[in-house]
Amino acid sequence: MSEDRPAPGRHLRLEESYSFSSPVIDYIQHAAEHGLYEIRGLGAKRQLPSFDDLVFLTASLSRYPLEGYRERCETTTLLGTRFAKNPVELNIPITIAGMSFGALSANVKQALGRAATEVGTSTTTGDGGMTAEEREFSRTLVYQCLPSRYGFNPDDLRRADAVEIVIGQGAKPGGGGMLLGQKISPRVAKMRTLPEGIDQRSACRHPDWVGPDDLVIKMNELREITDWKIPIYVKFGATRVREDVKLAVKSGADVVVIDGMQGGTAATQQVFIEHAGIPTLPAVRLAVEALEEMNMFGKVQLIVSGGIRSGADCAKALALGADAVSIGQGVLIALGCNSPHYVRQQTEKIDVTEEYHRLGTAPGYCHHCHTGRCPVGVTTQDSVLEQRLDPDWGATRVKNYLKTLTMELTTLARACGKSNVHHLEREDLVALTVEAAAMAGVPLAGTDWIPGRS
Repeated sequence: MSEDRPAPGRHLRLEESYSFSSPVIDYIQHAAEHGLYEIRGLGAKRQLPSFDDLVFLTASLSRYPLEGYRERCETTTLLGTRFAKNPVELNIPITIAGMSFGALSANVKQALGRAATEVGTSTTTGDGGMTAEEREFSRTLVYQCLPSRYGFNPDDLRRADAVEIVIGQGAKPGGGGMLLGQKISPRVAKMRTLPEGIDQRSACRHPDWVGPDDLVIKMNELREITDWKIPIYVKFGATRVREDVKLAVKSGADVVVIDGMQGGTAATQQVFIEHAGIPTLPAVRLAVEALEEMNMFGKVQLIVSGGIRSGADCAKALALGADAVSIGQGVLIALGCNSPHYVRQQTEKIDVTEEYHRLGTAPGYCHHCHTGRCPVGVTTQDSVLEQRLDPDWGATRVKNYLKTLTMELTTLARACGKSNVHHLEREDLVALTVEAAAMAGVPLAGTDWIPGRS
């Protein structure tokens, strides 16, 4: 063979395999080396159909828009009107999701409570019980009852404004919670009756029921403890949504909370985050259809969570039939999560890029909530790191974020000719992709076709 002739196969270009891409190869090599699954925080990273795939048909000639500076758009939201003597009344339909003390620092819990109070909405305890900070600073506080029952206290329940029974979470439906040992500080250990520094793995289901009949008994117990004063929410990760909503309503829920697979977590297995549950977009439609089939739409309120980021997301969720939305990851980012800086005394920005690098990541890519080594002091119990989140600064940031979402929500509602954000309707939406049209149950833009329906 001549030396200047190319070797056989030389013409084949360098091409990555779709099935065995670089990330897949890295995953296999990591599994082969360690024999362990990977754990991380935050939510799904894969591309999913989302509210971005829907757009509004705003008013022009066939409908008239409202003038933003002259005509009011109402945002007041009532939750728990079915059985509770004291339904929850909020100024806005945007709430803060349950995130535990343990996953978050005490300074963060204080900041969230203060911000929620200033804009007139609610915050939620998360696993591990109620802290004095969040009860003091939260005008409206939802107390979670999770499978672990860590820190659950009937006296704290009576001090709450609502109780949320958590069946599951969007990031890990069918799986229990995790709080790794590096975040089990003396205070967290005392609240949860756990040994310090030892990994905590919560149960994947409540210990005292195996089905909806047992859920009825538990709801009645909670109502009796609180003298039927406060609403009972039931939250679950979006999987078999239609059936789950019907069983929750049948069991006596005042409010149903649906958490899509874009929802975040402090720590769980990567395989849960990316491969369990369904996106928030179809989950809303399925939940609304279940309520309509039971003639309970409007009687039992629906809260939607999982990947809600903007006022546009809020508006689209309400248009599809939700009464309110709940936000977790968004408020953490407002607090500085994934920022290259933390702020000292609200004046001086300290660069912490090198600390991200020591975690093996970089600002904008961090999902290391489970390590407790959060460079900006959000998801940590470290006595030094947690001081990097100033509660005053954090409360201002979250308040501004929630105010912005509300302004965007009302701007879109007025543009659709609505004087109340709860008047947004499915007819105001069209989809940009066939997948989103089928999942959301709205027409493909430019057509009257909803895929999958005759």
